[in-house]
Amino acid sequence: MLQIQKLFFILFFGIVLSQSSMAKTNASIVNAVKSSFSGVSSVDAKQLVLTKAQHAKIQAKAKAPVRTKIYRYYEIKSGAKIIGYGVLITRKMRTKKATVLYAFDRSGKLKFTEIMAFGEPPEFKPNTQWMSQFQNQNASVKLTMGKDIPTISGSTLSARGISEGARVARAIYQVILK
Repeated sequence: MLQIQKLFFILFFGIVLSQSSMAKTNASIVNAVKSSFSGVSSVDAKQLVLTKAQHAKIQAKAKAPVRTKIYRYYEIKSGAKIIGYGVLITRKMRTKKATVLYAFDRSGKLKFTEIMAFGEPPEFKPNTQWMSQFQNQNASVKLTMGKDIPTISGSTLSARGISEGARVARAIYQVILK
C-alpha cells in the first residue's frame, strides 16, 4: 500500500511540474513574434480544446482536415492590450511531423508563418522565399495551394501541409479567438 501511495505522489507531482513547465513560452516563439509585431510586451501561452461543434465549424471553414481538438495558441500583447494571436499547428508531412506557428493580427491578417520543428529530411523543408508568401496575407485570401500559394517541386506534401495548416489556424482564429 505504501508503494502505491509513493507512486501516486510521484505521478501527481510529475504532472504538476510538467504542466508548469509547459506554461512557459518557447524563446524562439517570442523571437519570431517580436520580429513581426511592434511593441510586444508579452507572449502568453494558452491551450484550447475544441468542442464537437467548434471542430466541425473549423473544418468546414478551413476546407482542410482538422486532425485534433487540442491546440496551443499564444496571446500577443502590448501592455494589457492583445495585438495578435499565434496558433501552433502540428501536421504529418510525409512520415514525420512538422510544427508551424501562424500569427494573426487583430484584423485577421496572417502576419507570418514560422516552421518551429520539422522532422522530415531538410530537402523537403520549404525555403524562406516560399514561406514568405504567407506574410501579410489578408483574411480574404483563401491560402489554397496551387491557386493562392504556388506548389514546390519535390516538396509538394510539405507545401500542402503548411497551406492546410494555415487555413486551419485562420479558421481557429476566426471561430474562437477573434
